[in-house]
Amino acid sequence: MTYDLLKGVRVVDLSRAMAGPYCTMMLADAGAEVIKVEPPIGDETRLWGPPFQDGESTYFMSVNRNKRSIVLDLKKEGAKEVLRRLISRADVLVENFRPGVMEKMGFGYEEVSKTNPRIVYCSISGFGQWGPYRDRPGYDLIAYALSGMMSITGNEDAPPVKAGVPVSDIGAGMFAAFAIVSALLRRTSTGKGEYLDVSLLEGQIAWLTHQAGAFFATGKNPRKMGSAHSSIAPYQAFKAMDDYFVLAVGNDEQWSRFCKAISAEHLMEDPRFKTNPDRVRNRELLVKELENIFSKDTAESWVNRISQVGVPCSRIYRLSDVFSDKHVLAREVVQEVEHVKAGKVKLISPPYKLRSSTFKVSLPPPILGQHTVEVLRELGFSQGEVEQLLREGSAATGTSPLGT
Repeated sequence: MTYDLLKGVRVVDLSRAMAGPYCTMMLADAGAEVIKVEPPIGDETRLWGPPFQDGESTYFMSVNRNKRSIVLDLKKEGAKEVLRRLISRADVLVENFRPGVMEKMGFGYEEVSKTNPRIVYCSISGFGQWGPYRDRPGYDLIAYALSGMMSITGNEDAPPVKAGVPVSDIGAGMFAAFAIVSALLRRTSTGKGEYLDVSLLEGQIAWLTHQAGAFFATGKNPRKMGSAHSSIAPYQAFKAMDDYFVLAVGNDEQWSRFCKAISAEHLMEDPRFKTNPDRVRNRELLVKELENIFSKDTAESWVNRISQVGVPCSRIYRLSDVFSDKHVLAREVVQEVEHVKAGKVKLISPPYKLRSSTFKVSLPPPILGQHTVEVLRELGFSQGEVEQLLREGSAATGTSPLGT
C-alpha cells in the first residue's frame, strides 16, 4: 500500500503534463486520495511518445500512479456540477491552467472558497498569477532559460543545453507539494484553507542558491563550467585511460587522503593546491596535473582506490547501470505493477522510506476515464443521472487517446 502520512486527504487534480502531476503523485504516494480530472482528449502527455507500452504513454505513466481518472467536459454544465460536488468534498485542488482560466470557468479560488473555506487551492503556472509575464505560455524549457539556469549549464564553448529531465516542471511540482502540506498543517489549528501561487520560473531561481549568492557579492555572471563546481576543486568529471569518472574532493582533509591514494603526495605539498581556495584559483593547472595522472589507469581502478580512503567518486552510470546496481536493487527503488492495458509496468518509488511501513503502489497509472462511473456514484449521482451525464457528454469513460 501507499504510505498513510496523508490518509484522509482528498485531492482534486486538474493538472496536466509534468509539474502538476508530479505534485499530485507525491501527495498520492504519501496516502492522499487523488482524483485526476481529464478533458475528453486526456492529459496531453498520454500522446507524448514514443515510446508507448501497448498504446499507453510511458511519459504519462511515470507520474500518474496512485490516482483515479475521470473524464469531464468542463464546457458542459453537467460536468461543472460534477466538479462542484468534487471540490465541495475536497481538501486540496491543484490546477495548472493559464492564469485566469479557472476564474472564467467559475472555479477560481474566490468562488470555490465561498463554498469550501477549508480548501487548499494550488495554482501552478510558468510565471505566477500576477506580474508582467503572467499571460505568457510557460513550459519547462522556457523557465529553465529565463531563470538563468541554462546560462550556467554545459560547457563554455558549446551551444546551450538543458538538463536531461524537465527540472523546472519537477521542481515546481515539489515546491507545490511542500506548500500544500504546509498549508494543510496550518489548517489543523486555524480551520482555514489557503491559496498557493507556484511558478516554474521562481522554482528555478530558488535553485540558483550559491550561484545567485556569488552574483550578489561580485556582480559577475557565473560561467558555464561543464561538470566542474564553481567553488570547489577538484570536483568534476575526469577522463581515465578508458572512460570518464567523477571525483568530489570536498575539503582539505579529503584532499590529503586523495593525494596519498593516487600516489601524488607532491600535489599535497604544492603551495598552489594547499587549500581549497588555492585549488579553485589554480583550477586549470590542477586539472592538467590530474588528467595526466588519471590517463595511466582505468576508471574502475581509480574509483576503487579513491573510494577506499573515503573520498567521494563514482563511475558515470547509464540507466542500464542504475537499475541493475546492487544498492538500488537492495533499496527497492523500482516497483513493478500490473496495468490494465500495458501489462507489467515498472515505476520508481518515492525517494524516502518510513520505518513504520513499506511503500507499495496501490493503483497503477489509470487509463483515460477508468474511474468515471465509480467516482460519480461515490459523489451520490444515481444510476440514471450517471447515464445522463455520459449520454450528454458531460462525463465520459475511455481507454486510450490513441484508440488502441
